[in-house]
Amino acid sequence: MTKTVICMKWGERYPAHFANRLYNMVRRNVTGDLRFVCFTDDKEGLLPEVEYQPLPPIDLPEKYRWWPWRKISLWQAGLGGLEGEVLFLDVDLIVTGNMDPFWEYHPGKMCIAENWTQKGMGIGNTSVYKWTIGEHTEIFEKYMRDSTPIHAEFRASQQYVSAMIPDKIYWPEEWCVSFKHSLMPKFPMNWFQTPKLPEDTKIVAFTGRPDPDEARDGKWQAPLHKKIYKHVRPTPWIAEHWR
Repeated sequence: MTKTVICMKWGERYPAHFANRLYNMVRRNVTGDLRFVCFTDDKEGLLPEVEYQPLPPIDLPEKYRWWPWRKISLWQAGLGGLEGEVLFLDVDLIVTGNMDPFWEYHPGKMCIAENWTQKGMGIGNTSVYKWTIGEHTEIFEKYMRDSTPIHAEFRASQQYVSAMIPDKIYWPEEWCVSFKHSLMPKFPMNWFQTPKLPEDTKIVAFTGRPDPDEARDGKWQAPLHKKIYKHVRPTPWIAEHWR
């Protein structure tokens, strides 16, 4: 069985090396045949092993054109000619362990990370999720019919997706963690302690800032008045995996 992984990148925040490193990390941690697809508006610099596909079409309000709402386009029928189960990964996350269990976990079901800041509220985090192409296309179709009431009800696209799939299954908690919310020591200890990587972790997601390179180097881009608590020590294990 060929394992299919997809990612997306658009705009200028994430250059090609983010997708290339993600491919390299996945390839090192997945056994057997792998198909790795990057949906993007700029294929320049992508490795030959990274399959380029243009961004899937979606009619987004101008306000949300460069927001994660673009990921709703992945739920349309016939996405990129793909078939079967696919695993979506945010282009800025880090793979730190064997990924084969993601395909073995509840085959045929939509599986997703539970959002780290909204535990117990039925909200998944779309940094890492698996579904079968052609299922739950109503997510895209409903959005395309009229997105206005959806944006009025949901602040983030992952809240909308979570509401549309109430029977989703969460990945085991130890598999997918947030660098900022799971691993960062709380203020003021973040000034003195380096974030540690748990042994059983397979995916480290980077939501908002810092990005992987910033956390690796101990540089957190933040407004001056927030730098007192938005601080991260250089984190060497990031360089070991993010390559």
